[in-house]
Amino acid sequence: MNIAINLMKEEDIDEILDISSLSFSICWSKNSYMQELTNPVAKYFVAKVDNKVVGFAGTWIVLDEAHITNIATHPNYRKQGIASKILEELLSYCKSQGCVAYTLEVRKSNAAAKALYEKYNFKQEGIRKGYYEDNKEDAILMWLKE
Repeated sequence: MNIAINLMKEEDIDEILDISSLSFSICWSKNSYMQELTNPVAKYFVAKVDNKVVGFAGTWIVLDEAHITNIATHPNYRKQGIASKILEELLSYCKSQGCVAYTLEVRKSNAAAKALYEKYNFKQEGIRKGYYEDNKEDAILMWLKE
């Protein structure tokens, strides 16, 4: 499978919204993604197969730290290495921008996501109690430091 990773464009947002609705119980709005296109600290990446968005990830870069805001793959394309490719591209870009630390929150129950981040040497460094609004689930705070 040929996977192309590119920066998010406005025309990608509808497909990102579809993936988001299939992946997250709380989804960002179209307007939120539109605002990210003009947010000077935000960078979003999309994975495309045959010109179709099959995954995405975003980050905010502040000074030398990157906060990964979200990452998702369409359910029909999971377990094919797409999330890994997107994460690798995101981390590489952030490193090229001078980042030396990367952080994210992940649901305590999301074993697949935690396994992905651990594969790239993210470590659990804290818990945000009741972080998720929909069910008050705890978030695991993970960091990767170079």
